[in-house]
Amino acid sequence: MQYRLIIEYDGTDFHGWQIQPRARTVQETLEDGLARLLGHPTRVAAAGRTDAGVHASGQVVCFGSERDIAAATLRRALNALTPADLTVRSAEVVPDDFDPRRAARSRRYVYRIWNRREPSPFWRRYAWHVPWPLDLETMHAAAAQLVGEHDFSSFRASGCEATHPIRTVLRSELARRGDLLRYTIEANAFLRHMVRNIVGTLVEIGSARRGPDVGALLAARDRTMAAATAPALGLCLTEVCY
Repeated sequence: MQYRLIIEYDGTDFHGWQIQPRARTVQETLEDGLARLLGHPTRVAAAGRTDAGVHASGQVVCFGSERDIAAATLRRALNALTPADLTVRSAEVVPDDFDPRRAARSRRYVYRIWNRREPSPFWRRYAWHVPWPLDLETMHAAAAQLVGEHDFSSFRASGCEATHPIRTVLRSELARRGDLLRYTIEANAFLRHMVRNIVGTLVEIGSARRGPDVGALLAARDRTMAAATAPALGLCLTEVCY
């Protein structure tokens, strides 16, 4: 049987998704819970590999098992066997050939910025604290320039293993609610640290530290031309679309 789970996790205390030696990861934690439940080891595959400190509210994972277990029972039992910072939102049986990464049409991320002079004890784990004023209108206009198919080399981290830097962005927009800024970006795929590099650049634009011509940055295809990478804690994978 092939099962698909939608999981959410607080990435603060995880060293990312992928299993690493002597490090607590989401994949290893989930696989440990499944092994205890199913009585055999199993490997899970994810729609995307989140980095250390990055959160998820809509991560999609799949695994196979010879055991036939009701999806609702699987969800309840697995939640009882995993720690408080990881939860299974839903479970269902899917065709054996379903691949959560290759089948995805797009992925959506949200990056949160706490934009007030004073920090927030409530958002300190989930939003980047930027204590100076930001020009939301200018940032929003800059973000809109990212929509479409572009070469995102200027926002690509070193060590990225993607075969090419061309990505199609379907949505790129900012909104403010009180002191909280929310940047939403949806694309067919992402490069390593692409969202966080974009956010770092948008914050510099909103701070008037650089001009709003994001098109020129894209055309430059030079990572050194964009801003420093924004912290991981503000980023959350919210949805994978199929």
